[in-house]
Amino acid sequence: MTDKKMFKIMCAIPKKDGGTYWMRLGNGFENRDNSINMYLNALPAPNLKSGQYELQLRELDAEDLRRRESYATSSTPLSRAVTAATAGDAVPF
Repeated sequence: MTDKKMFKIMCAIPKKDGGTYWMRLGNGFENRDNSINMYLNALPAPNLKSGQYELQLRELDAEDLRRRESYATSSTPLSRAVTAATAGDAVPF
């Protein structure tokens, strides 16, 4: 079995100081026929000059995968509290 590629969908947002901020809008997944399904969580504003929506599809790299894994394995005090509160049969309030 071959590894299927995973993608991130990005858009460039101009900063006031002239720089660029890259916003992640969603994910993409490769299908068996090498087509890509894309799932957007947000839509960018259209480009002011062209009036078009400009998206960039980038393959997830090793750093993206490491970051995703660290988010999945870490827990916050809030998530521990919610887990503890919902673990018993008693209503927490």
